[in-house]
Amino acid sequence: MAQGTLVELGGRARAAAIEVARSSSAVRDDALKVAADLLVAEADALLEANAADLAAAGDRGLEPAAADRLRLDHGRVGSMADGLRTVAGLDDPVGEVVAGWVRPNGLRVRQVRVPLGVVGIIYENRPNVTSDAAGLCLKAGNAAFLRGSSSALESNRAVASILRRAVAKAGLPEDAVVLVEDGRHQTAVEFMQLRGVIDCLVPRGGPSLIASLLEHATVPYVLDGSGNCHVYVDAAADLEMAEAIVVNAKTQRPGVCNAAESLLVHRDVAADLLPRLRRALDGVTLVGDAATRAILPEVGEATDEDFATEYLALELSVAVVDDLDAAIAHIARYGSGHSEAIVTADLAAAERFTNEVDAAAVVVNASTRFVDGGELGLGAEVGISTQKLHARGPMGLRALTCVKWVLHGDGQVRR
Repeated sequence: MAQGTLVELGGRARAAAIEVARSSSAVRDDALKVAADLLVAEADALLEANAADLAAAGDRGLEPAAADRLRLDHGRVGSMADGLRTVAGLDDPVGEVVAGWVRPNGLRVRQVRVPLGVVGIIYENRPNVTSDAAGLCLKAGNAAFLRGSSSALESNRAVASILRRAVAKAGLPEDAVVLVEDGRHQTAVEFMQLRGVIDCLVPRGGPSLIASLLEHATVPYVLDGSGNCHVYVDAAADLEMAEAIVVNAKTQRPGVCNAAESLLVHRDVAADLLPRLRRALDGVTLVGDAATRAILPEVGEATDEDFATEYLALELSVAVVDDLDAAIAHIARYGSGHSEAIVTADLAAAERFTNEVDAAAVVVNASTRFVDGGELGLGAEVGISTQKLHARGPMGLRALTCVKWVLHGDGQVRR
C-alpha cells in the first residue's frame, strides 16, 4: 500500500471508518470471508514473506520465544483464516440495545452499541495479529490502524494486502485496514499520540512496549499487560489432574501471555507432587523457595525477581504455601492481573479463589491457556486487557464498541 505521513495514513483510516460504521453486517461479513479464502489461497506467498522476516530475525539473534511468535506455517495461516470465518459468523454487536426504559414523563431511553471508530493496534513480532485484530475491528464496524514491528514487516505487508483487497472486493474502502510500515521507535511514539485520529489504542507486546505506552500515549488506550500467571495446586487437588494442567499451562506454548510462569503448591501435597512435576516438566528450568528446594535440592533458588518475572520461556518459579490464604497473598504480591488458576476438589476453596483473586480471568481445574478469545468463543481477540476500564480480559467484538444514548420523546421539555 502507498505510504504517507502518520497523519495522512490516519486521515485515510478515519475517512474509511465512517463508511465501515454505516455498512451492513452482511457486507462486513463478506469482507472477512473473502479475506479468509485469500489467506489460504495465497499461503505460499505469505510464508515466503514470513521466511524473509525469520531469516532477518535469525541474523539479529532474535530470542526463541519471539521467533516462535513471528513464525507462520500452513497450520497457523489456516488458523488465521478460520478465525476470520468464525468472527464473520458471530452476532454483530453494532446496533445491539444494551438497555432501555421509559421515564415517567414518557421519554424513551436506550443504550445502543456503536463502533469505536479508528482502533489503533501496536504490536510486536506477531503477523497473526494483523489478521485477527483487523478482522475483529471490521466486524465491529471500525477501521483498523495497524503498526507492527519492523521484524515482521514483510509478513504484515502480505497479510494487510490480502485484507485490503478483500474489503475492497466486498465494497468497503481499502483504507478500512491501514498498515504503518515505518518501524522506527519515534514513529511508534508518534502513533501513540495521534489524538483526533485514533479513538482507542491497543498494544500487543512485551514490557518495553507497555512502558513506552505508559510514558508517551496521549490517546485513550487499553492496557494489554504482562501475564505473570500462576497455577495453585490445593491440598484437595487430584494430583494427576494437577500434573496435566501444570504441564500444559507451562509447556504447550511458553512464549504467550497466558502461559503459567509460577507454580504454588500446598504444603500437604508438595512432597508427592513436586517430584512428579520435576519429571513431567523435563526441559523446564525450575527455581524455587526454600521449601521447594528441600524437596527438589537440584533446582535453583528463587528470588523476588524470579517470582515477579514473566519468563515467556521454559522456566518456572515454584513456591510451597501453607494454605489458600498464603496462595492468594502470593498472587496478590507478584501477579500481573492476567490469569490465575486453582486445581482443587474443594468447592469452598474454588469459590474463595474466584472471589478473592484480583485478575482478569480466574480458572478452576483447567489450564490458563484457555484464557484466549478463540477458546472462549469470541472468535478471536484483539488483546487481553489487564486493566478495568473499559474492557477486561480477552477483548472480542463488544470490547471494540462503545455505548451511545438514544432518547425518543414526543415534545417533552425539562422544567
